[in-house]
Parts: sequence; structure tokens; C-alpha cells
Amino acid sequence: MSEPKYKRVLLKLSGEALAGEDKVGVNVETVGKICDKIREVIDMGVEVAIVVGGGNFWRGRNGHQMQRTTADYMGMLATVMNGLALQDALETRGVYSRVQTSIEMREIAEPFIQRKAVKHLEKGRVVIFAGGTGHPYFTTDTAAVLRATEINAEIILLGKAIDAVYSADPKLDLNATKFEEISYMEVLEKDLKVMDSTATAMCRDNNMPLLVFGIADPENIVRAVKGEKIGTIVR
Repeated sequence: MSEPKYKRVLLKLSGEALAGEDKVGVNVETVGKICDKIREVIDMGVEVAIVVGGGNFWRGRNGHQMQRTTADYMGMLATVMNGLALQDALETRGVYSRVQTSIEMREIAEPFIQRKAVKHLEKGRVVIFAGGTGHPYFTTDTAAVLRATEINAEIILLGKAIDAVYSADPKLDLNATKFEEISYMEVLEKDLKVMDSTATAMCRDNNMPLLVFGIADPENIVRAVKGEKIGTIVR
């Protein structure tokens, strides 16, 4: 087994990635395949934190007739459900994990405490950050950058439905150009929608590298940690 390139990573998973072909809810088989690869990475000695979205259950924009704050809090609760699903699948595979939430719900998860999260990682546990930032008007992309910075992750691994960053949506534009590497400034200037603009600017300001890759093949998680040439690196 080749040596990993990174010692500590933050994996950002969308809620849709957990739904698989079902498109909504949690597909147990899909989550299992992702967790199999996370276990491989743990067995390589890599420390793994995860930020998970909630779009398979709820998106804030779905509540367009609600107050934005209410809709966003509902989305935060959806991420907690996904976090618990990931924890269950990981521990079924013998991987110790902790769910930490930005909004306290002590019966099912720990509150987020930076030093405690780092200690869990150092002990080989996967830490799943749920609840986004705990504040409305911020996405889980922003939460991923915030948590990655707080735990001193070396890189954010962003698993998406599209396998890289393109100049346009490759499903709509056959002439879309694939980028192997791109700067955060270019992403913002070209409005490429890799992450929301707040998250992109935070990555730039904190010098946090980002690898965008396709999550449809969970083996890409292992490839990314090994430093293989996949997806797009954003610096």
C-alpha cells in the first residue's frame, strides 16, 4: 500500500452523495461503500474529519415561503441525521467515530469543541461535524472551510457529483474545459460555483487547498489521500 500524502484531511460530503440513486434519504448501500473507503484511509494512518450536508432531506431554498432562518435551521437538522447515518455505518465497520454538532443536542452527539475534536482525531477516531456552522445564511461549504481551518487540516477533499472543476457545466456545455489546477481568485472571478463565494474566499484567506473530485466512485477518496492525480486542485 502506497504512503498517504496527507496526515489530516477534511472530507466534505453532500447529502446527495449519501442518497445514491435514490436521490432522497439515505441509501444504506451507498453510505456503506463510502465508509468502506474511509476505513481504508484510517487504516493508512490518516486522520479524517467529515462535514456532511443535508440536501438529501432538505434544502433551505425548498422553504421559499418560510423565513430564511427557519428553513436554514431545518437544513442543519438534516445534516445531523446524515451524520448519525455515517457514524452508524463507520462503527459497523469497526471505525470509532464521534458526531459533533454546532447546535447542542447532547442526547445524540457532542457539542463542537475544537480541542476535543483534535484529540479524537489524534486517537484515530473519525470526527463528523454536523449542523453546519450553527448559524443561518451560511452553507455547509462554509462550515467545511471553518472546521478544516480550526482542526488544522492539510486539505479539504470535496466530493461532488461532477468529477472536477469545469469552465461550465459539462452536462450542459459539451465544450466546457476541465481544469487540473486553478486559483481561488479565478474561481471567484469566473463565478465557477465550486463552493459558495463565502467558502471560497475563506479558503483563499486561510491558504487552505481544496481538491474537487467525483464521489460517484468512492475509491477516489483513497486516491485523493494518496495524492494521485484526480479532479481539480484549487489553491
